[in-house]
Amino acid sequence: MHSSPKQAPQQTVQIDGQFELRFQSLFHSGKALAFPCDSHGDVMLDVLSDKALENYLFARAVVGHEYANPVIQVRED
Repeated sequence: MHSSPKQAPQQTVQIDGQFELRFQSLFHSGKALAFPCDSHGDVMLDVLSDKALENYLFARAVVGHEYANPVIQVRED
């Protein structure tokens, strides 16, 4: 008898707006890029605007050169 493989349950990451992943500029104390994330720092890329996605990918690419390692923090709204 041949059975079909069972699908693993999908895990969903819910971003509730309480946290942000923040990249602080290494050269300008008031400059940072911040993106909504979950408590683990996972950013849902498909919900970002095109410009936010571009900024997020840029910040990740230049960590250590332009921006510090990102930190997860509670959003201040």
